[in-house]
Amino acid sequence: MTGLKKHFQEYEYQVAAFYCFNPLFVEQITSLQEKLTLNASENNILGTIIIASEGINGTVCGKARDIKILKDILTKHLTDKKIEFKYSYVDKQAFRKFKVKHKVEIVTMGRRKIDPRMEVGTYIIAKEWNDFISDPETIIIDTRNDYEIGIGTFKGSINPHTSNFSEFPSWVEEKLLPFLQENPGKRIGMFCTGGIRCEKATSFLVKKGISDVHHLQGGILRYLEDVPEKDSLWEGECFVFDQRVSLNHQLLPGDHLLCYACGMPLNSEDRNKLTYIRGVQCHYCKDSFSDSDRVRFAERQK
Repeated sequence: MTGLKKHFQEYEYQVAAFYCFNPLFVEQITSLQEKLTLNASENNILGTIIIASEGINGTVCGKARDIKILKDILTKHLTDKKIEFKYSYVDKQAFRKFKVKHKVEIVTMGRRKIDPRMEVGTYIIAKEWNDFISDPETIIIDTRNDYEIGIGTFKGSINPHTSNFSEFPSWVEEKLLPFLQENPGKRIGMFCTGGIRCEKATSFLVKKGISDVHHLQGGILRYLEDVPEKDSLWEGECFVFDQRVSLNHQLLPGDHLLCYACGMPLNSEDRNKLTYIRGVQCHYCKDSFSDSDRVRFAERQK
């Protein structure tokens, strides 16, 4: 029995992370926005959903039965491809409000004509990921942001040191492609939280002429669900964009909290440092703000 199943009954709320690259017309987007907003209001669903002409991406929290209703709505509207869903559990609401946003992209890369439905890397399922990344000919790349990687990643993976996903293509062009030209024969393995960034990242590489590109299907969340901790090559915790901040290997809330001054994730050791003042500063940002800023942060914390 996995940690996810073992703890299912102990937690009142279910968190569902999902995405699907599925073409949508403006009329479909408007209709879906209205139905999702109404459903969230009726069933106490909170979280954020992004809809674009290329598909949908979101993370929401609610009771399991209400999450199922939302999933049924999405399944009815997105018919071209199966929706990728990952679940975790928490004892209280993981979000403060509900938002449905209409954007240009469901995950912002900022490069035109990148379409994972047309060209994408080879999927590696979670249970085969260990063997894949243990091959010395595999280059493992973490496509997430620098602060996410800081609290956990796969051993031996490359950190591109990006602050947002739109910086990733430039890193590929400036760093990765020259490296591959000097080291032919290497194969690429990419991963991210839930799989969506890797879909675009591998599509971008394929379009650049790199054919031996692979990615972890379902992302870190699927890996933590399917691979027992005793066999795991994951180190640390997994950052998530909600009030839990991080998840451990059982997909339960981890040790990290956010610094509300700079937004960096902090573990218990960070919070025990003399430089840490809750809601005001941490060791990352102690020299980044003025005294007047810190007074304002302290009032906000109250």
